[in-house]
Amino acid sequence: MQEYLTLTNLTGNIYDAVLDPAQWTGVLARIADFVGGQAGGLLSKDSVSKSGNAHYHVGVDPHYMRLYRESYWKLDPMGALSFCDVEQIASISDLVPYDEFREGRFYREWVRPQGWVDAANAVLEKTATSCAYLSVIRSKARGMVDDEMRRRMALVVPHVRRAVLIGKVIDLKQVQAATFADVLDGISAGMFLVDTNARIVHANAAGHVILSAGDFLRAVGGRLVATDAPADQALREAFTAAGSGDCALGIKGIAVPVSACDGEPYTAHVLPLTSGERRQTGRASTAVAALFVRKAALETPSPPEVIAKSYQLTPTELRVLLAVVEVGGIPEVAEAFGVAESTVKTHVGRLFEKTGAARQADLVKLVAGFSSPLVA
Repeated sequence: MQEYLTLTNLTGNIYDAVLDPAQWTGVLARIADFVGGQAGGLLSKDSVSKSGNAHYHVGVDPHYMRLYRESYWKLDPMGALSFCDVEQIASISDLVPYDEFREGRFYREWVRPQGWVDAANAVLEKTATSCAYLSVIRSKARGMVDDEMRRRMALVVPHVRRAVLIGKVIDLKQVQAATFADVLDGISAGMFLVDTNARIVHANAAGHVILSAGDFLRAVGGRLVATDAPADQALREAFTAAGSGDCALGIKGIAVPVSACDGEPYTAHVLPLTSGERRQTGRASTAVAALFVRKAALETPSPPEVIAKSYQLTPTELRVLLAVVEVGGIPEVAEAFGVAESTVKTHVGRLFEKTGAARQADLVKLVAGFSSPLVA
């Protein structure tokens, strides 16, 4: 009876947080206490913006939260949660071998110093590129996630999930413009919405950085201008063609090579916005094209799970594959994960078998093939 009353009150608190998000911190504290944890948070990982965010959290030192946002989210095994079903309860050992987890930098440098040993997690919502989840952390004094903690998490998670979804619906109309800007600012590439005369309708944060540098792209009288004359001509022709729709430019647009003053190569990709649902992406009706500008360098694929599904990779194999691209060779990956080089070599060998690659360089090329954020 006591558990029922506690859960009833907690459920009410969860739905109250929908109307007053400032209450989430206190609600998370009560959730952690109910399920037998010491800290917790509502978090998300996004492979497009390449970020890990703790939207609300409790019981975590601000210093460690800053470190998590800056770098440690990349080492957090919670990235494997995208393989779990929505509302499925998963501890750390359900996601990665626990001995391997303990030897990694994430445990040694972020988890252990705070006195934690495990966490119960549940996916609240996921898409091809992002995953939102509830995490309740367990201290060394309380021990590993057990059946009782899983049972209590299962009672709470459905309500947290519904509250999050309801909150998104309520906020949609109120923050539509702000959300649109936030999404565009989360894109690492410079992005410009332009009209047929190259007039800039909107630019994201990375785009403003490019313009402020005044290097290979500039804003002159409100119009986007490339300092290289042939590139500028090609872009203007593309914008004009975009005004006639996908048929004139092609649904995947065109790519124009541009170079910075120091010789660094960049690619400017023009995508038409004048037909279908993409027209709605324009901030104003005058926008006919989106121009994405990024350095000609390897990017981590937007949805890494696509690679996993294509080659039937396990979560650990996918983690090693991405580490080969982002961290380096076998010695560097072994150091980052805190495992023996022989362990990494074993995973790399399996990657060779499943992908048909013969060298680590081939694995990097394979990842590069999934890296374009503009594929329809």
